[in-house]
Amino acid sequence: MGIFDFFSKKENKENLDKGLEKTKKGFFSNIAKAVVGKSKVDDEVLDNLEEALISSDVGVDTTVKIIQNIEERVARDKYFGSEELNQILKEEIEGLILNNDTEALKDFYVAEDKKPYVIMVVGVNGVGKTTTIGKLAQRFKQRGYSVLLGAADTFRAAAIEQLVMWGERADVPVVTQKMGSDPAAVCYDTLESGKSRNADVIIIDTAGRLHNKRHLMDELGKVKRVMKKVVDEAPHDVMLVLDASTGQNAIAQAKEFTSVTEVTSIALTKLDGTAKGGVVIGISDQMQIPIKYIGVGEKVEDLQIFDKKEFVDSLFKGV
Repeated sequence: MGIFDFFSKKENKENLDKGLEKTKKGFFSNIAKAVVGKSKVDDEVLDNLEEALISSDVGVDTTVKIIQNIEERVARDKYFGSEELNQILKEEIEGLILNNDTEALKDFYVAEDKKPYVIMVVGVNGVGKTTTIGKLAQRFKQRGYSVLLGAADTFRAAAIEQLVMWGERADVPVVTQKMGSDPAAVCYDTLESGKSRNADVIIIDTAGRLHNKRHLMDELGKVKRVMKKVVDEAPHDVMLVLDASTGQNAIAQAKEFTSVTEVTSIALTKLDGTAKGGVVIGISDQMQIPIKYIGVGEKVEDLQIFDKKEFVDSLFKGV
């Protein structure tokens, strides 16, 4: 690890700790109330803990799993005190979060045999989809990669304009067509252009509509078929962007999108502005899709590759 990487990782960890402050405060306030005045973990503590987890936006199904696992440990170990609950809870939470095993993209590196690496980004309007694309472009470019963006959300002029703005900010070219153009045609042109430019990374923005699932499914299916005509394995990643501040609604959106297309990764935005960071646990457990990126602030550097151990350590830091 070079000295740049060392300080970069240190800064990322500090940003993560700061970004999770609201979640941590709300989460452990609820947990503390669950065990106040108790010397051991009993049924009342577990009932209170269940309520605390649900109110922290972990989600009902995931909460039930956690409580059942703790109950089994209580039965097996016969007795443990409430002071041990945080460590046990930490272990159970870490066990429910999927590993992000995308070694080819660790620290925004791209494997040589995957170039051009094509990312198709999906998600409803307002979750930070275009902003995430812009930050991703900058992060990859900071690593020395050539990046190309494709504005395939052709149903909103604002979406095209916003992506062009991010392209200018990152000094990254953007392939566009006029509003109302066929999104698949934009994708085709983007990948052809990416190949001719020897681009390392191509990121495609898509329309954020869920009101007509059949139309969306047909459109995304067509887009993927067209991509494969240009780059055999494209898209390498279908990334769903979700807004952490919406809590359980983010899980509902994830279920909607996975019902119409294959999603291979998740980017979770706006963790710094919410106390609902517990949704990270629920999304990973319920969707069984790895969380690849998290947003913990406004700066480009605040878009981080998700590491479950660092996330859980930060969540429980100082407890």
